[in-house]
Amino acid sequence: MSSSLCTLQSQAFRVTRMLNITKVQFTLKLPTFSRSSDRLLQPLWDYFLFNHYSLISSPFFPVMICFSSYLFSSLPFAVLDLLGDNVPSIHRYKIQQERRPTIRMMAKSIGRAVYNHLIFVLPAVLIQTCFMPSAVLPTSAPTVVEVLIDGLAVLLLFDTQYFMWHFVHHKHPQLYRWVHAIHHEYMAPFSWSTQQISIPELITVGFWSNLDPILLKCHPFTIWCVTILSIWMSVEDHIGYDLPWGLNHLVPFGLLGGAPAHDMHHQKPNSNYAPFFSHWDRIFGTAILAGKITEKKVFYSL
Repeated sequence: MSSSLCTLQSQAFRVTRMLNITKVQFTLKLPTFSRSSDRLLQPLWDYFLFNHYSLISSPFFPVMICFSSYLFSSLPFAVLDLLGDNVPSIHRYKIQQERRPTIRMMAKSIGRAVYNHLIFVLPAVLIQTCFMPSAVLPTSAPTVVEVLIDGLAVLLLFDTQYFMWHFVHHKHPQLYRWVHAIHHEYMAPFSWSTQQISIPELITVGFWSNLDPILLKCHPFTIWCVTILSIWMSVEDHIGYDLPWGLNHLVPFGLLGGAPAHDMHHQKPNSNYAPFFSHWDRIFGTAILAGKITEKKVFYSL
């Protein structure tokens, strides 16, 4: 390669001498290869860019990721709920075994999620496309370390924001009644009830979910990964099963609350406010360990 460069440059120099050209700017550059070409995720990122650019650059793509993640994460547990004790190997992990969601309850929760997306999410994205330029995707993929660190940072930041918001809305009766109470319609949560939330709560959650990765300067690939993971964690919090392979058991030291903590929150709404991690509830003394509760109704004013 270097010998070819020298040959080309010498030939160019002789041509300029023959043509009596005194000042010629001749610059021959080697192709520049980004250091990202050595990254583990670069081939996958290149595949997305070259084969699905119009899809992944669409402003509707994040919405597709969110809603499809919610559907595919919730569906297996909905089937388990309907089968109930016909699958004893799984049913024995159900936290509130005396309470099972009905098809009507599931349909109501799914209907609320679809309603929120049709009435608010999709119109908001359409408005955004009118006033904001399309995002330009980077050519370089993130490193695996960047995905892990940035993803964890997004989860920790969101966990902090939602803990404070959640705490305030449970302590203020009017805020609770008009904004958050719809999520506590059922004492025993189930997978589809994950997105049974009001539009004001959806706006808040959506604002943080979109703003936090921007503040932390996350790569789009990292945003997609953390979106899928956070929705899975949210669904897992609501499934009503304390499965031994749940993230709260796989992650050591009790760092994640998981389904037991959030199930307890629906039984005792003045506890376990954090959506994912357990440190804030421990610090503020609102953590309650899982146990059987005998109350027959949820109190909506705290």
